[in-house]
Amino acid sequence: MPRVMDAGDVARALRRMAHEIVERNKGGDVVLVGIQTRGVPLAERLARLIGEIEGRDVPVGALDIGLYRDDLAAHPMKELAETTLPVDVGGRVVVLVDDVLYTGRTIRAALDALTDFGRPAAVQLAVLVDRGHRQLPIRPDFVGKNLPTAAHERVRVSVSEIDGTDEVAIEDAT
Repeated sequence: MPRVMDAGDVARALRRMAHEIVERNKGGDVVLVGIQTRGVPLAERLARLIGEIEGRDVPVGALDIGLYRDDLAAHPMKELAETTLPVDVGGRVVVLVDDVLYTGRTIRAALDALTDFGRPAAVQLAVLVDRGHRQLPIRPDFVGKNLPTAAHERVRVSVSEIDGTDEVAIEDAT
């Protein structure tokens, strides 16, 4: 399984993304919302980095999209994870954070879930890896790495908080 990003690469990508989020939002009041599971620790790291840049705390939430997926018939739902939003998202800029952007269906589900908690002023998307192959017209605002892949490949993101290491690897899913 070829590794395409090591821990240093992941750290550099997140630091760059944090700066881009600050620049795009002109230091404004944003809330980061990680999509369960690996989007949550990535959102927490981005919040820490933005906090270092801006000198203030950045709220971070976690969003479980299990009930909003459009493929429940084909893929039975796993156990639901926790959804926590530390602030009201209504009228705020929300940055959704996920590990891999592929077809766009996860993000569509996340947008549906998010609107159940309020109407954000804007929603931006930050992903560690954009692998292409979109099925929906969804485009990330902040990308750690564009990683062209074949449809039969799988991108595996590991984060130290869950997997004990930080890396991105490609494996053959056939």
